[in-house]
Amino acid sequence: MLFPVVVHKEGKSSFGVTIPDFPGCFTSGETFEEAIKSVQEAIECHLDEGDNIPEPSSIELLANNPDFAGGLWVMVEVDLSAFENRTKRINVSMPESLLHEIDSFARKNGLSRSAFLARAAKKALKAA
Repeated sequence: MLFPVVVHKEGKSSFGVTIPDFPGCFTSGETFEEAIKSVQEAIECHLDEGDNIPEPSSIELLANNPDFAGGLWVMVEVDLSAFENRTKRINVSMPESLLHEIDSFARKNGLSRSAFLARAAKKALKAA
C-alpha cells in the first residue's frame, strides 16, 4: 500500500520523516535512502501498538498543512500483509436461540463460535 510521507532535512541533521496517516509516527536516516527504508519499520512498530490501518491520504490534502511546510513529499510502498489478518474482538447481538444453534453446530464440527461466524461471513461475501 502506498503512503505519503514528508521528508525534512535541516543543516547537518539526519533526514527526518513524518508519516501523517499514522499520527505520532516518525523516523529518520543518515541518508535519504535510509530514511525512506525506515518507514516500513516505523509503521510496523506503530501498528504493533494496536492501531488500525488507515486508508492512505492524498498528498494534495496534506500539502497545505503548515506542519509539513518545506518538506519533500514521497509516496512509499509499505507491506502491511502481516497486519491485515489479525483478529479483532467485536460485540454482536442476535437472538439467543440462533446463538444456541451456532454454538451447537460449531461444537459438532470442531469449531469455535468465532471460527464458525468468520467462515459463514466469508461464504456469504463470496456468494454476494
